[in-house]
Amino acid sequence: MTDREQTPPHGSSAVGSQPTGPVAPNQPYVSSGAHGPVGGTENYYTAPKYTTSPIAVRRSDTFAGLLLVLAGVAAAISLLLDWVKGNSDSGLDLLKAGFDTFSDGIGTVFSSGFWQPIAIILGGGVLFVLGLLVLVPAKSHRFLGVLALLVSLCVTAGVLVPLARSGWDFGAFDLGFWFAIAVAVLGLLGSLKALLSGPKYATQPALT
Repeated sequence: MTDREQTPPHGSSAVGSQPTGPVAPNQPYVSSGAHGPVGGTENYYTAPKYTTSPIAVRRSDTFAGLLLVLAGVAAAISLLLDWVKGNSDSGLDLLKAGFDTFSDGIGTVFSSGFWQPIAIILGGGVLFVLGLLVLVPAKSHRFLGVLALLVSLCVTAGVLVPLARSGWDFGAFDLGFWFAIAVAVLGLLGSLKALLSGPKYATQPALT
């Protein structure tokens, strides 16, 4: 092939090359497929929309939620049973009597000791609700664990005070009070489980 045959015609460019001069509006231009020019802050390749770093995933704390729900169930059962031997008052009777003392002032509620069944039974109801919330998937349940721990401490105080006044004579209490003790124990265990369980991190890439 001669030099004349290798030289492209005047005003045209070889296929796959960039034009070196101005191109007429109606003149066809065939691109080589190479990347075009980019700005100073751009690059030819787009960053992938995922990360390989561990990220916290939403999950439920089944064990902690179950313990807190059982604490609420134990409080509900204690409403139907007698708390003190030789006294036919059920937990529901004690709760009603405790609310009646509010008319005489907050001081009367504490001096009469009726704050104890109120703290145990109402605290069990709150623990039941918190247990259901712990079962909802979330990145962490530590805040709910803190709330459940505070409620459980109030329930525990309501259990320990009458025990201490009786000289730690467990025989003086009936079956309903044993369920009250279960409210405190289950509440403490469930709240500590929710409080101490940190977030769970995924090891697989996740879309951002």
